[in-house]
Amino acid sequence: MNAPKIIAFAGSARKDSFNKALVKIAAKGAALEGASVTLLDLKDYPLPLFDEDLEKEQGTPENAVKLKQLFASHDGFLIASPEYNSSISPLLKNTIDWASRPAEGEPPMIAYKGKTAAIMSASPGGLGGLRGLVHVRSILSSIGVLMLPEQIAIPSAYQAFDESGNLIDEKKQQRVEGLGKLLTDTISKLNV
Repeated sequence: MNAPKIIAFAGSARKDSFNKALVKIAAKGAALEGASVTLLDLKDYPLPLFDEDLEKEQGTPENAVKLKQLFASHDGFLIASPEYNSSISPLLKNTIDWASRPAEGEPPMIAYKGKTAAIMSASPGGLGGLRGLVHVRSILSSIGVLMLPEQIAIPSAYQAFDESGNLIDEKKQQRVEGLGKLLTDTISKLNV
């Protein structure tokens, strides 16, 4: 059996994003469990705001095609979503929307259907981005992604990470790594 292929990314472009640090911890857990993990930085794939008129006039942007191919070639997602005004970041929503666009002769939602995802968030607020995760879960499940019921929200993010990007609280660090391991195990069982 092949190792599960997992793509891991944060819905943030900020260089020192707490969510980038968080998804790296989960990715480490997935890799330790035997997954082949691709860490992705959405900043490397700039996209215009989704616009069907632009798509009709200029075609699907090259970076959207690349992201859709990457998503389609993996079995699952580890996604760390920052919370913007009680919802998800525009960057994450725009990425999801562009990668959902069908190409001629291709099955609908090829980047998402049949994939499995685990979600997490880190936020300076007291809820750790929990309200935004509700929206991420709703969006992804409606486009065919199997969502793990487990999720992690890390509050008080300014005080939660050390200089190396690890969580100061060892139990939280283990829980986040455990989410990556759980995703790997779930995909392995589904792929039998």
